[in-house]
Amino acid sequence: MRRLRVIYVVALFAVWAGLIGFRLVWLQVFRHHEFVERAAKQQQRTFEVAPRRGMLYDRNLHELAMTVLADSIYAVPSEIGDARPATAAALAKIVHVDATDSFTAAQQILARFNASRNFAWVARKQDPEIINKVKALNLKGVYVQKEFKRFYPDNQMASEVLGYVGLDDNGLGGLEQNFDEDLHGTPGRMLTALDARRHVLGSEESEPLPGENLVLTLDANIQFMAEQALDRNMERTHAENGTIVVQDPHTGQILALAIRPTFNPNDFRHATTDLLRDLAVSNVYEPGSTFKPVTYAAALEEKAITPDTIVDCGGGQMNVAGHTVHDAPGDHFGLVPAWKALAVSSNVCAIRVGQRVGQDRLYKYIRAFGFGERTGIELPAETRGLLEPLKRWGPASMGAIPMGQEIAVTPVQIVTMVSTIANGGTYVPPHILLKSTDLMKDDPKLKPAAFHPESSLPDPLPEGAHRVVSEMTAAQMRKMMEDVVLIGTAHEAVHLNGYSAAGKTGTAQKIDPHTHTYSKTKFVASFVGFAPVNNPAITMAIVMDSPDHSMHFGAQASAPVFQGLAQQILEYLGVPHDQEMKSQAELAKNQVPVVEDDHPEQGDADLNSLFATVNDLPADDPLRAPQQTPGQVAPVAKEAAPTQVAASAAEPVQHSASPTTAFAETVSPKPLETPAPAPPMPASAPLAPIVNGSVIVNAGRRVAVPSLVGEPVRNVVEQAGSIGLGVQVLGTGIAREQAPAAGTMVPTGTEIVVRFTR
Repeated sequence: MRRLRVIYVVALFAVWAGLIGFRLVWLQVFRHHEFVERAAKQQQRTFEVAPRRGMLYDRNLHELAMTVLADSIYAVPSEIGDARPATAAALAKIVHVDATDSFTAAQQILARFNASRNFAWVARKQDPEIINKVKALNLKGVYVQKEFKRFYPDNQMASEVLGYVGLDDNGLGGLEQNFDEDLHGTPGRMLTALDARRHVLGSEESEPLPGENLVLTLDANIQFMAEQALDRNMERTHAENGTIVVQDPHTGQILALAIRPTFNPNDFRHATTDLLRDLAVSNVYEPGSTFKPVTYAAALEEKAITPDTIVDCGGGQMNVAGHTVHDAPGDHFGLVPAWKALAVSSNVCAIRVGQRVGQDRLYKYIRAFGFGERTGIELPAETRGLLEPLKRWGPASMGAIPMGQEIAVTPVQIVTMVSTIANGGTYVPPHILLKSTDLMKDDPKLKPAAFHPESSLPDPLPEGAHRVVSEMTAAQMRKMMEDVVLIGTAHEAVHLNGYSAAGKTGTAQKIDPHTHTYSKTKFVASFVGFAPVNNPAITMAIVMDSPDHSMHFGAQASAPVFQGLAQQILEYLGVPHDQEMKSQAELAKNQVPVVEDDHPEQGDADLNSLFATVNDLPADDPLRAPQQTPGQVAPVAKEAAPTQVAASAAEPVQHSASPTTAFAETVSPKPLETPAPAPPMPASAPLAPIVNGSVIVNAGRRVAVPSLVGEPVRNVVEQAGSIGLGVQVLGTGIAREQAPAAGTMVPTGTEIVVRFTR
């Protein structure tokens, strides 16, 4: 019996020991990793050490974007305890300086305190003044730590190219986004051991690897010149936006890319989506006459014409597939040599030249010049433009594409096309990245790459480069484009001192989003050119979107920018003069003054002709401006001003409303006299019906045009709309002129034309 008890006891202990052993094996073998991880979480903390983001340099190693240290505020909510609401409120009073920044609002700070026990951001990358105020509060559980912050020393300069970064140093636009992985670097790790009271016992750290530095093709000085020139021109023309691209024609390197309006990447949160877009690569427009060099170059290369081939301009109009195409108002031509047809920018002649080439061959050259596909420039969101496949060209396409309609391009595409002609006929893809390097500016191994104009193409040619036209064709085109400046549409605007220049003006109608037809008041005015002619150092494209109607031609809104900016850049680069220098007095004789004030010299006849065009008035309609004799004026109401008698009447602007109508460039009309005050306006009339966004004229009911001079845009639209009249708005600010004059009896639904200036 006793022996049996011993056996039971031994068996019990054996089972107990087995269970203990199994449990130990289960915990220390099978669940070993789980408990190691739990211990590590309790005893260690791993922190990610942010790397320093790479620098962005211009070609001369001027810093365009750099990384600096900034203080950020964080809290340990478990240390704050029950005082979290009061602490959040106290901190928000200091850090919440921007009403649009919800991150620093008291409610959001408190929400982060309640969501975590060990760590919560309060505000990141703050200015020293705010940091000092927070430290002065001496709040429990609130601390400050250093973080890297992206800084752009030149503020808004080249902001669309550079882009911007978010709070976590992630690239969100421009080169910062496109090369984010290269610029960001590799984060480091810090392993910290803690005791039971959360005190640091020691740490191990792996160093972060800084990001790559990018050297750009931009020259900060040329970029500054371009942005200054664009700022002045935006103020002069009141355009909605403007773009300037300056390129080296032999290498495709972009020397400057300026866009207005713009934003400051140091404060990008307050910029609208439209301001963040890079219009040079993501915005398309119909190039108008600046596309004509493609048509003429194709014809020369295919031996369809020579520069002296006689082309029939048809007296300024022709019919294509049932659509009437007009040349711009002014001198209309019959039989002229091809070089003159390009110089005067005849739409009819461009179409006839395109027809000689044929649509198959023309399409081949359009693609060869780089249109219809992305250029591959190192910028995000580049569009390929709009070019329909050949099989989708309609009967009217050959009446539009040769003169730059029914195709949409980007400013970078158009300047690269001009560079192809300037460099001798070889397409060289544009690029804005010079190189990527680990070296910093102070390293003697990293040398500046100052731009020195070359006279030959790189050998070997870069990837994607290809010959488009022969050197002979390119030389002929350079001479023909020089004639545009010497005797053509740009002869009054471009007069470089000591340098020859060539180019092409362009004026393209914009599509009206309401009617889906070409607008009669909104245009894209552009100029493309290069200098010097025989050995070009730079090419340039200037594109002004919707300038004031008084200067909507490319020769008025864009060519003067080339005149000043090209002269400045060529002198800065030390390009040798290829022409005799002129005195200031000689230059003044040739130079047409550029209107700088808010009252551009625009003829009353132009306003009246625009009124007639907008309302499609017949030639004998009594609402048209009457035929004038010396001393007579058209019925245009203007803001009170001293009366002046014009030297000569301006020719009215007349064009078809068909989709194949385009504008070439002419000189601006001269001002006419101010009319006598108009009689007062009678009682209002019922509103005219609106169909598909257009006001339908009711010829049976007539109302008196009210006096709108001196009123802001909104008041003008409301006042005219209340009596059934539409308004074509020209410019912004206060109404200065209107057509027809106040008191004129017009049918309801008529659109009156009002010019506004600031």
